[in-house]
Amino acid sequence: MSSKRPVRRPGPARLRLLAASAIVLPLVLTACASDDDIDLATYVEDIQPADTLYNQGLANLNAGRMKEAIAKFDAVDRQHPYSEYARKAMVMGAFANYRQGNYQEAINAGKRYVSLYPSTEDAAYAQYIVGLSYYRQIRDVTQDQADARKTIQTMEELVTRWPESEYVEDAQTKIRFARDQLAGKEMQIGRYYLERREYIAAVKRFRVVVESYSDTRHVEEALARLTEAYFAMGLASEAQTAAAVLGHNYPDSQWYKDSYALLQSGGLEPRESKGSWLSQAGRAIIGG
Repeated sequence: MSSKRPVRRPGPARLRLLAASAIVLPLVLTACASDDDIDLATYVEDIQPADTLYNQGLANLNAGRMKEAIAKFDAVDRQHPYSEYARKAMVMGAFANYRQGNYQEAINAGKRYVSLYPSTEDAAYAQYIVGLSYYRQIRDVTQDQADARKTIQTMEELVTRWPESEYVEDAQTKIRFARDQLAGKEMQIGRYYLERREYIAAVKRFRVVVESYSDTRHVEEALARLTEAYFAMGLASEAQTAAAVLGHNYPDSQWYKDSYALLQSGGLEPRESKGSWLSQAGRAIIGG
């Protein structure tokens, strides 16, 4: 014998209650919804033709509306990836971010372009934007010079990979400036040690300038400071050689006059020792 109890069907009153509940429930849900609720339909992006988005980006760029231009170029890349317009939008987006001061975004976009399209005509331009973005972030010599180093690395790569590019000349100008910054940083640290009579540490810094940054404006002072440091250490031959190299390359400079007077105060005069590292480094100096 089955022990199951029969299923009771709802009576007329129960059916009426259920029907009323079915009507009321949507009304309650609607009433609970506020104006601030998120409509998921708004997250469906309006897909537009690639050329339309790209041209809108250019129009905004020409009008100086950089944020709007960036948004349009990003939309091209997002909606039409790996298309010809996406390729163009990537490099133009890098430029727009650079103009807007979004240097890291410009660097990322430029590097991505060069990685994906290294053989296109715009690759050198993308590399140039990366270099400019680093260049714009170079700080005073009293601060870290990481961006100066990155500027040199990026611009030297441009010159090497795209030697016929129209951006080479300016890239070389930016390289010279960044190298001057690095030399200036070495000088700033060297002077700090010199003032505290930490002569060995000072000499190391000034030597870096003479050997690695001989084409910068700081080499003249570096030679004078080496004369001063060696003289203070009692290393007469090194002091005389530093002054001699300074006089050979910058005979009319005040730095040489001061160095000459310093040596004379000790009964010395400039005399180059051919076996010195200074004598060898002096051959690479482009003096005035």
